[in-house]
Amino acid sequence: MADEVLTEQRGQVLVITLNRPDAMNAIDTGLAQGLVAAMERLDQSRELAVGVLTGAGRGFSAGMDLKAFASGGTPEGFQAFIRDGCRKPLIAAVEGFALAGGLEIALACDLIVAAKGARIGIPETRVGLFAGGGGLYRLPDRLPYSVAMEMALTAEPITAEQAHAYGLVSRVSEKGAALEAALDLAQRIARNAPLGVAASKQLVRASRGTTEEEFWTLQVPVVKDVFSSADAQEGARAFIEKRDPRWSGQ
Repeated sequence: MADEVLTEQRGQVLVITLNRPDAMNAIDTGLAQGLVAAMERLDQSRELAVGVLTGAGRGFSAGMDLKAFASGGTPEGFQAFIRDGCRKPLIAAVEGFALAGGLEIALACDLIVAAKGARIGIPETRVGLFAGGGGLYRLPDRLPYSVAMEMALTAEPITAEQAHAYGLVSRVSEKGAALEAALDLAQRIARNAPLGVAASKQLVRASRGTTEEEFWTLQVPVVKDVFSSADAQEGARAFIEKRDPRWSGQ
């Protein structure tokens, strides 16, 4: 069970790999609980700044393990990850396919990098279900309404290229290079001030569904915390002294 999700630290980046390649990285309880444990490691370690989530084998994930579902229901722990994600930035690196719950895992990330030709969809209605892991909420927020509705009702996927054109996918890589492209993006994030990055993620997410007036109110305590931090002073000094900043996260 512990091997269903692998983790590898690369500098300040934690690479998290869904590791059920023979089952197309389908989600069972072991994989779901492994995801939750990996998120806890990412959030709790001061050495780690960003996570990259990828899949072993031919694709990212084909969604819920229907054999496990038929015998035991929804995988234990899956909803916890889908709902809460993690506090630090998380990037999905998609090769091949991200379907059903696999796409919902990617949607729980902050950014998606996908290889050319990767299939992205929510085909649950074909097997008597619907996308119950947040897909029906998050897809219409990131795609045109008609595209999200068509995906939900027809169960047909779109390609990585289409998803990029709609803004769902941040970057499209060559086949086999999604992880490399995601790592490049992660390293660009990791070099920045952790408090500023955390505040930016928090406020971008909080801005969804709020008015501008509500947003300014939400931002007040965040400005106070970040702009008075030691890292804010360090950033200013490093700029003046023309050197790389040394972030403390405080």
